[in-house]
Amino acid sequence: MKPVNIGGHAAYQNRVLAQLRKYYPDAVHSLPAPTWEIMEKFWNLDLSEIDIIMQDRYSDFGPEPRLPSDMLRSILLSVEFKVTSYTKWAADLKENHLHAILSGFTIGDTPGTGTFYDFQSRLWLSDDDNLSPKVHPPKEKPQKPKKKGEKAPPVEKYTVRELFEKFEREPPQDMKPCLRLFQIFKELFLLKSDRDGLIDLMHLSIAGDGTPVYTAAQERKKRTCGCLEKGIRECKCDRIYSQPDCNIGWDSHRGRFYFGYDLYMLTASDSENDLPVFPFLSPASRHDSFGFLYNWYSMMQFLPEANVDKLLLDSAHDAMAYYEFCRDNGITPFIDLNGKGGRPPVYKDDFTIGDDGVPICREGHTMRRDGTESIKGRTKFKCPKISFAGGSPRCTCENPCSDAKYGRTVHLVMADNPRLFNDPPRSSKEWKLEYNARTSAERCNKREKLDYKLEDGRYRSSKMWYCRLFSIMMCQHLDAWNLQKASLRNLLEQAA
Repeated sequence: MKPVNIGGHAAYQNRVLAQLRKYYPDAVHSLPAPTWEIMEKFWNLDLSEIDIIMQDRYSDFGPEPRLPSDMLRSILLSVEFKVTSYTKWAADLKENHLHAILSGFTIGDTPGTGTFYDFQSRLWLSDDDNLSPKVHPPKEKPQKPKKKGEKAPPVEKYTVRELFEKFEREPPQDMKPCLRLFQIFKELFLLKSDRDGLIDLMHLSIAGDGTPVYTAAQERKKRTCGCLEKGIRECKCDRIYSQPDCNIGWDSHRGRFYFGYDLYMLTASDSENDLPVFPFLSPASRHDSFGFLYNWYSMMQFLPEANVDKLLLDSAHDAMAYYEFCRDNGITPFIDLNGKGGRPPVYKDDFTIGDDGVPICREGHTMRRDGTESIKGRTKFKCPKISFAGGSPRCTCENPCSDAKYGRTVHLVMADNPRLFNDPPRSSKEWKLEYNARTSAERCNKREKLDYKLEDGRYRSSKMWYCRLFSIMMCQHLDAWNLQKASLRNLLEQAA
């Protein structure tokens, strides 16, 4: 039958109060401060809306189900208490009365392991637990980079520009099974953070970065052919994979191959709390420049009301197609150069362009920025050797480029090369200050992997990995909220 939450969040609070007074009469003094911090957060967290959102995922007939709000609250509590196994968490709920009470369950009537897995299936809008078929040909393993710390070259057989054009015509559908998960994350957490001013969805400054997610020690697969009996070990015949959405990738930080996903996360870089906006789990071998596109076009389908003003990406995304896309969509790009894209050898006949996109005069001096004309789409640079000593300007260079009063000036037209010539220029303080915020994506990934132990969840399906990932993202937003409502501790003190 359909779940019915009579009394809403107030009913949950009443259950918690009644059971705490019964089973933990000295809770105010006996429980440690970190536990109280978690208790206060969940006491004020209203999840009753999910009971309405999930109505269509339950039958009209059958036994009364667990409330979705209680199930989700319990899963979030397991994330907060760093319990990564639902088998262990179900056992913990039977032994640790406090965890059962905070979840919203009655002591002696807590869900088993199967109930948690059944709830995850209701959150996943697909009959298949993975996005790819289990039977498919072997995927190409990336090549080991030549230099330490470098990322592996792309294994894709198409270019970034071709993928841009493909997704403009037909966006990826990989995230369709996650629609309900994202709806819950959006309605209950993302929009609240927006209302509280923690992020601004109408003027987003987005930072993107990929990070390895280890899911197993090795790739598990079975042959479907008899090539091995014939002495052919490296055949291209289909295999049966236990984790078909994962493959082998290169971890540039640890300098080794690994099996799993590449988590590409888009983060609100102007948020003090490094809040996540949208995730995408790609195969480990996928390059970040491609992972971003899968994430971006999926986010545009799920979060069309978001308006991105700035895009902060590392040098793995340094491709002309990115700059042209930003120019056509009114987005200011802050993308570091990787040195492989090249630059025009000569500009304006006798000027070269430096690594940061700033002109260098024929005497080898880096020119000084002198403003931007946005209407004309160009940035002005002037001679750095002009001195105003003595009251009048004069050029102090031994071989002046011009006999003009204020020396030689150069206008960089951004349309000539939007990759190198951007506003603000890479040499400016504005650009460097803004680009420094790109590390918010790295901090967000660090919180998910280390603080919330994302990789400790040893699952075999993308369904379970996405459910855990979205649960962690919800906790990240919850931790950033300043919930100043009725205090659970005060109410218990008054009762005592």
